Amino acid sequence: MNTNKKIIIIALSTLAIGLLLGWLIFGGSSSESKMDDEHQHTTEIAGETVWTCSMHPQIRQSEPGDCPICGMDLIPLEDDQDEVLDPMAVSMSPTAMQLADIRTATVGTMDPVKTVRLNGKVQEDERLVSSQSSHIPGRIERLNVNFTGEYVRRGQVIAYIYSPDLVTAQEELFEAQKIKDTQPQLFKSARAKLKNWKLSDSQIDKILESGTPSDEFPITADISGYVLSKNVNVGDYIKRGEPIYEIANLSRVWVLFDVYESDMPWINKGDQVRFTVQSLPGQTFESKISFLDPVINPKTRVAKARVEVPNKDNQLKPEMFASGTVEATLPKKSNNVIVPKTAVMWTGKRSVVYVKNTSGSGVSFMMRDVTLGPGLGDSFIVESGLEEGEEIAVNGTFSIDAAAQLAGKPSMMNPEGGPAMTGHNHGGMEMSASSSTSTPGKKAEVKSVSINQKAKDALKPLYEKYLNFKDALVADNLAEAQRAANELKAKLDAVNMSIFTGASHNAWMDYSSDLKNALQHVQHLKDIEAVRKAFQQVSEGMIDLTKAFNPLEKTLYVQFCPMADNNKGANWLSTEEEIRNPYFGESMLTCGEVENILK
Repeated sequence: MNTNKKIIIIALSTLAIGLLLGWLIFGGSSSESKMDDEHQHTTEIAGETVWTCSMHPQIRQSEPGDCPICGMDLIPLEDDQDEVLDPMAVSMSPTAMQLADIRTATVGTMDPVKTVRLNGKVQEDERLVSSQSSHIPGRIERLNVNFTGEYVRRGQVIAYIYSPDLVTAQEELFEAQKIKDTQPQLFKSARAKLKNWKLSDSQIDKILESGTPSDEFPITADISGYVLSKNVNVGDYIKRGEPIYEIANLSRVWVLFDVYESDMPWINKGDQVRFTVQSLPGQTFESKISFLDPVINPKTRVAKARVEVPNKDNQLKPEMFASGTVEATLPKKSNNVIVPKTAVMWTGKRSVVYVKNTSGSGVSFMMRDVTLGPGLGDSFIVESGLEEGEEIAVNGTFSIDAAAQLAGKPSMMNPEGGPAMTGHNHGGMEMSASSSTSTPGKKAEVKSVSINQKAKDALKPLYEKYLNFKDALVADNLAEAQRAANELKAKLDAVNMSIFTGASHNAWMDYSSDLKNALQHVQHLKDIEAVRKAFQQVSEGMIDLTKAFNPLEKTLYVQFCPMADNNKGANWLSTEEEIRNPYFGESMLTCGEVENILK
């Protein structure tokens, strides 16, 4: 009996111990497994890949696909791209910078030296030009110099003149000679009268020796040089002091160079000029500026810079064209910051650059306003806004600005920033209250300016190229749009500003400057949206130019799309009333309306 109880107790104890071990082993394992599952799930959620566009970093999607703006393949977002140090900066990945061909350079200081090109003409030295006149009134009997350009030597007889007054004076001299011993004063007076007519003592002595008055009197050259003009012919009667010839000594000549207003700060008296003459290939002349006009010619808008040059062997002839250069230097300041022109975007009122910032969060660019000084050919002096050692974008700046606009951050045309545009359509897009009620800002009224027909004819080719630019964007053709923009810029550069006079001159300078600035980087833009942004600036300039000058004889329609430019609206010109939208092309071809008609 006791033995059975012991067996039962041992069995129960064994069972209890087994249950306890089973719970500890399997129950703990299940809990740990459950915790592991939860941790793994949490890790997968936390590590979910975010996809973005290399050209439009504001795009964030949870799965791969195409960019809703440009259609490029989305790429995984790197951890260090999640945020930038400054919310107003434009972050760009290395891939985006490579695709946009963005290059940077460190800002430095240097002596502001500029090569100024000058054009001019050879002229006579005014101090070596004289009029050969007759000191005796009478009739021209003979001319020994019969054409212009002939060389004469000092003392050479150049003409013979018959003078009744001289004949009378000679007879008075003969009579005075007869009573010379009794009245010597009378003889001296008669002799002095002939000397007043520039007769030399030897000539007077010859007259006294001959005993008879001379009918013809020789005129001798006062200087050596070339005859520039012949003012008399044989048989002409001339008065005392009347010029017979104009003679120039060309042993030394002037070269008068044109200095435009924009180059005036660079040109000073004493600057060294190197110049060449087309008819003397291989020869280079050097001399210093001896005189600079204190006033500007009101018609040509230039001042003259005079260079004096020895004329060996008479190589330099008056009216020859000369091309010269001056290595001009402005006074050096402590902070003469020099940047390439490609780094600066200029709206006509504001000049901006993009400053590069590199940190643990990646690379970003911040727009900064700068104040520009004089231009140095391919670079600008920056008066304020940049410091030596800062790194700026020198190529691809328009791509950075386009990314800033799309991201709703401060940009060249929108310094305050605004909502990003990510595409739209009339059917499925819900617009916010603010965007649906926005209207374009009112511009200052353009004043009409009268221009002549020559100026109107010069402006007409601009419209042909502008309309080609517009049609290319309507067709979504990036390459054709860039080609048309380049042709428009070429036509713009070819317009001679001198045909605009008075008030129209200042107006043309303003409009042409804005248009050139809007067109200068179009060929470097990588996507059609950036080109369309530039087209918007070109259109505004062409509309203002049309209102100011009215050069065309045909009707132009000012058309308006309220959805363009981040729903702010944008205009363009067309010769047809039918809407063909250049800002959206085929995606929204008929979006817009006729806002104004220019006849």
